Amino acid sequence: MSKTRHILGVSGGKDSAALAIYLRDKVPDMEYVFCDTATELPETYDFIEKLEVFLNKHIVRLPAELPGYSNKLDFDHYLDLYGGYLPSAAQRWCTKKLKLDPFEKYFGDDKVINYVGIRADENRLGYLSTSDQVETIFPFVDDNIDKNGVLRILNESGVGYPDYYKWRSRSGCYFCFYQRKEEWVGLKENHPKLFKKAKEYEQGDFKWRQDMKLSDLDDPKVVQEIKDAAAKEIESKRNLRPGATLLEVLDEVRDADDVEKPCLICHL
Repeated sequence: MSKTRHILGVSGGKDSAALAIYLRDKVPDMEYVFCDTATELPETYDFIEKLEVFLNKHIVRLPAELPGYSNKLDFDHYLDLYGGYLPSAAQRWCTKKLKLDPFEKYFGDDKVINYVGIRADENRLGYLSTSDQVETIFPFVDDNIDKNGVLRILNESGVGYPDYYKWRSRSGCYFCFYQRKEEWVGLKENHPKLFKKAKEYEQGDFKWRQDMKLSDLDDPKVVQEIKDAAAKEIESKRNLRPGATLLEVLDEVRDADDVEKPCLICHL
């Protein structure tokens, strides 16, 4: 009988990182994997490497470390297959092709316990396989660990938060369509080359957001309007929670804006 494998997927986000830290000494034979689309933010790669040092264990990069992997199976390859149709909340082919498929190919037909960093204060599900071989568990839910608990784990370990949290609320591709307008402004200001590449993907009627094109942000007046609206929203939230840190306020503002929660294998 084959041995049951223990697998934890880290996204480059705070919750999955905190879970990896939390379980480091509890599950010594844990396998850590990172599904790398090759279009992640530089801060994400830096954070994964920092986490790897703390864990003192290699984090498997998928799909690059899969047998027979071809680096031609990247975002541009699948974009061509989809006729230039950019992914969206309604058509999340990027998650399927660049995250879920490599993850499932990694564990194949083995029996797996899959650890997911959903917190006790959340009402959502993470990646759930349809395979009878996979059991998904939620240690933070079981142990009643909420957002404050996650922050405490990250701070006490010395790993901290990813640097992109200064201007963006979650990990994932630099052109993720779930970004708020001010986060697109953040990409433009922090990574102008990546912003330019994201803008070049918008061809014809295809665009990342339905309410604007990235070329709209070439207008300084539009950028300032977005910044002013974001600042007003943050100030309003801070007035309601005078003791909260700016990071906590930003989390609340950005979470409240999610009509539909993003793809958790990307952002958790």
